[in-house]
Amino acid sequence: MRWGTDPESRAIRGRFMLRMALFFALTVGLACAIFSLVITFALNWIGENSGIQPTTLLIGVFILAGLMSITRVFRTIALPLGDLVAASSRIANGDYSARVRERGPREVRSLARAFNSMTERLQASDQTRRAMLADVTHELRTPLTVIQGNLEGLIDDVYPRDDAHLQPILDETRVLSRLIDDLRTLTLAESGALQLQKEQIDLGVLIGETIASFRAQADSAGITIDSNLAPNLPMVQVDPARIRQVLENLISNALRYTSTGGQISVQCTVDSGQSQSIVVEVKDTGRGISADELPHVFERFYKSRDSRGTGLGLAIAKNLVAAHGGEISAQSEIGKGTTILFTLPMGFEV
Repeated sequence: MRWGTDPESRAIRGRFMLRMALFFALTVGLACAIFSLVITFALNWIGENSGIQPTTLLIGVFILAGLMSITRVFRTIALPLGDLVAASSRIANGDYSARVRERGPREVRSLARAFNSMTERLQASDQTRRAMLADVTHELRTPLTVIQGNLEGLIDDVYPRDDAHLQPILDETRVLSRLIDDLRTLTLAESGALQLQKEQIDLGVLIGETIASFRAQADSAGITIDSNLAPNLPMVQVDPARIRQVLENLISNALRYTSTGGQISVQCTVDSGQSQSIVVEVKDTGRGISADELPHVFERFYKSRDSRGTGLGLAIAKNLVAAHGGEISAQSEIGKGTTILFTLPMGFEV
């Protein structure tokens, strides 16, 4: 929606234009009064009448009141606008900590409040960008170091050119490729530029296929993985590739932190309340997440103390679910496992 087309923006603009019209009318009236006063004094001088006429006195009082009013209006509008100009110059030079004091008429205070909110978002975005650049640099350093070390050893004939020394290079290039794909997905999702290819699907079938792709990995780790689906699940309109990606990230995390003999369960039910949504839960019997770490698990590049991943999986899951109009949350307790729950609205349209 363009600014100025919503009712609130029109009301603010209307009040501001009314104030400006009154200010213009007062200025014109004051100019006319000054002109009348000059003419009156000129006529009195020509007529050699040195007395002050009542009309002249009234005009003088009106001019004095007008000057006081214009001065007050100038101070209440011009000074806050001057603050905005100065703060805008600081932001243009990269200082996103600039803020302005909210003062003046209601409309000017609203403008200052919106300006401060904008600068706060710019500052947060700049901090996120810097943090992301540092995190990406850190994540790229390890695989690049492994690749460089192995290649230098092979070139210098320190290592034999066999599969044992070539395989780590290939593995690290796959890590880099996955990291780049994850960063691209996350960037598109966070910027709102992610294009969803939606279609009507049976979510139960998608869950079953995703679990089947992890069956061999779970069996080799001695972990039981199964599903518990509500009967007669309705069709949902989603991007199957993206929802599969969400499930893969959640199941992969569950496998990573669940010990041999543990269990992973994917449940799917229908919330028939006001939300009218599909609820998917991925539960595991792993080591769990501490209370101080739990609020941060969906943050980009956040990793627990013993994490071996890149810290992007849950952040991507959160953004992909949000792109479908759903929500995601985590519940966990040390020693009792973790449950990741996300919802998908039924019949959600873009």
